[in-house]
Amino acid sequence: MKNQKGFTLIEMMIVLLVISVLLIITVPNISSHSSNINTKGCEAYMKMVEAQVQAYKIDKKATPTFAQLHSDGYLKSADAACPDGTQIEITVQGSVQKKSTTSTGQ
Repeated sequence: MKNQKGFTLIEMMIVLLVISVLLIITVPNISSHSSNINTKGCEAYMKMVEAQVQAYKIDKKATPTFAQLHSDGYLKSADAACPDGTQIEITVQGSVQKKSTTSTGQ
Protein backbone atom coordinates (compact mmCIF):
# COMPACT_ATOMS: atom_id res chain seq x y z
CA MET A 1 0.00 0.00 0.00
CA LYS A 2 3.00 2.33 0.27
CA ASN A 3 3.28 2.68 -3.54
CA GLN A 4 -0.24 4.03 -4.10
CA LYS A 5 -0.40 7.10 -6.30
CA GLY A 6 -3.04 9.80 -5.99
CA PHE A 7 -4.06 12.81 -3.97
CA THR A 8 -4.58 12.81 -0.25
CA LEU A 9 -7.54 14.51 1.36
CA ILE A 10 -5.28 17.32 2.60
CA GLU A 11 -3.96 17.98 -0.92
CA MET A 12 -7.50 18.13 -2.31
CA MET A 13 -8.55 20.55 0.44
CA ILE A 14 -5.58 22.82 -0.37
CA VAL A 15 -6.49 22.83 -4.08
CA LEU A 16 -10.12 23.70 -3.24
CA LEU A 17 -8.92 26.47 -0.92
CA VAL A 18 -6.74 28.00 -3.66
CA ILE A 19 -9.58 27.85 -6.20
CA SER A 20 -11.97 29.43 -3.68
CA VAL A 21 -9.57 32.29 -2.97
CA LEU A 22 -9.15 32.96 -6.70
CA LEU A 23 -12.93 33.03 -7.16
CA ILE A 24 -13.39 35.34 -4.19
CA ILE A 25 -10.90 37.76 -5.74
CA THR A 26 -12.12 37.68 -9.37
CA VAL A 27 -15.93 37.54 -9.11
CA PRO A 28 -16.38 40.95 -7.39
CA ASN A 29 -14.04 42.57 -9.93
CA ILE A 30 -16.03 41.19 -12.84
CA SER A 31 -19.38 42.25 -11.41
CA SER A 32 -18.13 45.75 -10.58
CA HIS A 33 -17.08 46.26 -14.20
CA SER A 34 -20.47 45.15 -15.51
CA SER A 35 -22.10 48.57 -15.07
CA ASN A 36 -19.12 50.26 -16.73
CA ILE A 37 -19.41 47.86 -19.68
CA ASN A 38 -23.14 48.59 -20.02
CA THR A 39 -22.51 52.35 -19.96
CA LYS A 40 -19.82 52.12 -22.64
CA GLY A 41 -22.05 49.85 -24.74
CA CYS A 42 -24.90 52.36 -24.59
CA GLU A 43 -22.61 55.23 -25.55
CA ALA A 44 -21.30 53.24 -28.53
CA TYR A 45 -24.85 52.35 -29.62
CA MET A 46 -25.92 56.00 -29.40
CA LYS A 47 -22.97 57.08 -31.57
CA MET A 48 -23.81 54.40 -34.13
CA VAL A 49 -27.46 55.50 -34.27
CA GLU A 50 -26.39 59.13 -34.59
CA ALA A 51 -24.17 58.19 -37.55
CA GLN A 52 -27.12 56.45 -39.19
CA VAL A 53 -29.32 59.49 -38.55
CA GLN A 54 -26.75 61.67 -40.31
CA ALA A 55 -26.60 59.25 -43.25
CA TYR A 56 -30.41 59.29 -43.46
CA LYS A 57 -30.45 63.10 -43.35
CA ILE A 58 -27.95 63.26 -46.21
CA ASP A 59 -29.98 60.79 -48.30
CA LYS A 60 -33.52 61.95 -47.51
CA LYS A 61 -33.06 65.57 -46.34
CA ALA A 62 -35.16 64.91 -43.23
CA THR A 63 -34.69 63.85 -39.62
CA PRO A 64 -35.85 60.23 -39.22
CA THR A 65 -37.61 58.30 -36.50
CA PHE A 66 -36.38 54.91 -35.31
CA ALA A 67 -39.11 53.25 -37.37
CA GLN A 68 -37.97 55.05 -40.52
CA LEU A 69 -34.34 54.12 -39.89
CA HIS A 70 -35.39 50.50 -39.49
CA SER A 71 -37.73 50.36 -42.49
CA ASP A 72 -35.15 51.97 -44.79
CA GLY A 73 -32.41 49.57 -43.69
CA TYR A 74 -30.28 51.93 -41.61
CA LEU A 75 -30.90 49.97 -38.38
CA LYS A 76 -31.56 46.26 -37.81
CA SER A 77 -34.16 47.03 -35.14
CA ALA A 78 -36.64 49.85 -34.57
CA ASP A 79 -36.15 49.49 -30.82
CA ALA A 80 -35.21 52.83 -29.26
CA ALA A 81 -33.21 51.35 -26.40
CA CYS A 82 -29.60 50.56 -25.63
CA PRO A 83 -28.61 46.95 -24.96
CA ASP A 84 -28.81 47.70 -21.22
CA GLY A 85 -32.42 48.91 -21.57
CA THR A 86 -31.78 52.68 -21.44
CA GLN A 87 -34.30 54.44 -23.67
CA ILE A 88 -32.87 56.84 -26.26
CA GLU A 89 -34.45 59.33 -28.64
CA ILE A 90 -33.67 61.26 -31.80
CA THR A 91 -34.06 65.01 -31.32
CA VAL A 92 -35.50 67.37 -33.94
CA GLN A 93 -31.94 68.46 -34.76
CA GLY A 94 -30.94 64.84 -35.39
CA SER A 95 -28.81 64.19 -32.33
CA VAL A 96 -29.31 61.07 -30.24
CA GLN A 97 -29.68 61.32 -26.47
CA LYS A 98 -30.92 59.37 -23.50
CA LYS A 99 -34.63 59.87 -23.14
CA SER A 100 -35.59 62.08 -20.22
CA THR A 101 -38.63 61.23 -18.12
CA THR A 102 -40.45 64.41 -19.18
CA SER A 103 -39.57 64.22 -22.89
CA THR A 104 -42.10 63.19 -25.50
CA GLY A 105 -39.47 62.36 -28.17
CA GLN A 106 -40.13 60.74 -31.53
